[in-house]
Amino acid sequence: MQALIHGIILAFGLILPLGVQNVFIFNQGATHKKFIDAFPAIITAGICDTILIFMAVRGISVVVFNVEWLSTLLFLVGCIFLIYMGFVMWRSSPEATNTEEQHPFSLKRQVTFAASVSIFNPHAILDTVGVIGTSSLAYTGHEKLLFTVACIVVSWIWFFLLAILGSKIGKLGNSGMLLKRVNQISAMIIWGMAVYLAYNFYLFFD
Repeated sequence: MQALIHGIILAFGLILPLGVQNVFIFNQGATHKKFIDAFPAIITAGICDTILIFMAVRGISVVVFNVEWLSTLLFLVGCIFLIYMGFVMWRSSPEATNTEEQHPFSLKRQVTFAASVSIFNPHAILDTVGVIGTSSLAYTGHEKLLFTVACIVVSWIWFFLLAILGSKIGKLGNSGMLLKRVNQISAMIIWGMAVYLAYNFYLFFD
């Protein structure tokens, strides 16, 4: 029971801050007319987090942290991708015509972006993989399994709640202007994280 509670609290502590992954999932819930249309992003993010958590518990994070060129590549790709994604979010216009919505993310684009902000985000590796992986060392056997399952379940629940919240807020924007502002705020948050990531990259390799 201790391992289960520990996993729940730890997972919530890591996933609650407004990170790039959370911003993207919220945005997809807000920009689609039907909540079910945001499922590709939710499911992809959930699967990616499940993989990261499983890898963390298995100890793969040690490889990432100890191989310098891999760490460098992770930081650079993550920073470039965040800048690109910020521009995409800023330029996205979810305003609708009388019969159709113009710029919602397609299924393929949702999957691609959700996977990218989950796997190519160094902070996701450092937080999800590093912290959870280290914490799991305190458990073995059945307790480690409970700890792992708790972290994974919390992650999935949180993504669904974020998309639901985004969907509710999205319905408040009759002219689409509210959703456009949500996109622009999302873009600024993502750019801010790119700058923060670049700063951490400088400190890490200075």
